[in-house]
Amino acid sequence: MLPTILACSLIAVDGDTLRCGRERIRLVAIDAPELPGHCRRGRRCAPGDPVASQRHLAAGLTGRATIERVGRDRYGRTLALVRVSGVDLSCRQLTARQAIYKVRWDNGGRVAAICPAAHRDRRQRAHRAAGATTRT
Repeated sequence: MLPTILACSLIAVDGDTLRCGRERIRLVAIDAPELPGHCRRGRRCAPGDPVASQRHLAAGLTGRATIERVGRDRYGRTLALVRVSGVDLSCRQLTARQAIYKVRWDNGGRVAAICPAAHRDRRQRAHRAAGATTRT
């Protein structure tokens, strides 16, 4: 699919979801902390400050935006790679530690291919799972 230049103002709904007019766009490969009341019972939600994550995403929305749509999720949101002024927003959130990388949500490994922070997240989670401590 070819990227499309957006003709709308992007709004950060939370740390991994945008709104472009009526379209809801879920950034590929990341999970950001849930805003209060949005983490369903029994679900392991991403750690961190949801307000800081949303603000960080919002701060990156100035400039020319392009979107590469890759599908839809079970909630009807567009799954996409979004770049603003050439910066991939999933990678931006990962680099700032405002979201965690989810390999199973990375359609075709696209984010991993362009974002060193995705590999950092994977290594750190593997070490924690093995019982090792990690340094940041």
